[in-house]
Amino acid sequence: MKITVLDGHAANPGDLSWEKFKDFADLTVYDRTRPEDTVARIGTSDGIFLNKVLITKEVLDLCPNLKYIGILATGYNVVDLKACSERNIVVTNIPAYSTESVAQHVFSLILNFTNLVQLHNDSVKNGDWIKSPDFCYWKKPLSQLCEKTIGIFGFGSIGRKTAEIARAFGMNVQICVHNKNSFTGTEKSVSFSELLSSSDIITLHAPLTEETSKIINRKTLSLVKPEAIIINTARGGLVDENDIAQALNENKLGGYGTDVLSSEPMSQSCPLLHAKNCVITPHIAWAPKETREKLFEIALENLKAFLSGNPINQVNK
Repeated sequence: MKITVLDGHAANPGDLSWEKFKDFADLTVYDRTRPEDTVARIGTSDGIFLNKVLITKEVLDLCPNLKYIGILATGYNVVDLKACSERNIVVTNIPAYSTESVAQHVFSLILNFTNLVQLHNDSVKNGDWIKSPDFCYWKKPLSQLCEKTIGIFGFGSIGRKTAEIARAFGMNVQICVHNKNSFTGTEKSVSFSELLSSSDIITLHAPLTEETSKIINRKTLSLVKPEAIIINTARGGLVDENDIAQALNENKLGGYGTDVLSSEPMSQSCPLLHAKNCVITPHIAWAPKETREKLFEIALENLKAFLSGNPINQVNK
């Protein structure tokens, strides 16, 4: 089987190995692929692995040999699933591989707002503690998480792990269930409007769909406490970035911490770039080496299962 990896650098910038995949396929790896090069690089391949390269109906029309598409991520909105099903192309993803690392990143962003470690480290390195007449000082008010209320929108594996960590901090956990099948009944379930209005911290863990697109917007932000913090490690498109920026700049929102944007990589015109109290990381919640090693293990199992005629983690039928 001939397989092409279209954008391997994202999952493997050089610290992992593709060698095990070569036991099952004639493998060609490209670090990155521009849209205009996609068809030529797929060529006569029977299968492809990709992360964020768009596979549209038009691409599929020009690549008739394709039988398998392995997405090296959980989200699969980059592939036209309907067009793949019509062509009997099996599409698989990597579910639940990054649960622990993403939940960890959620609290990295939260603690950046509550403990202000970077702000005070910079202050100390600038000599402020040396000049201080007191044994301690703080540049801005600090806050503790214990007894604060965290609202979790979406309660899949990452949402559940986030709740577990929140309870360890002594937080009150409430959820708004996006997928009712994921609710175990052990958490306080509230409506979306109540989640927004009664939470001190709101963290987003829902997929990007027509229903959830820009679900955080000017109207819904009006329900949020002006001192509340919103965290987004799911999809940039869940929020209206213009409305978030305006709320931050007008002191109608306490903070926004995000690992994702509606357009990636970030553009110079992104309204969040210079917004007040906005912390942005470049889509790295999934990036610890241990997490990517797990991704590779699942991707290899997906390929082996496909070759055996019994696909697993298939996202189209």
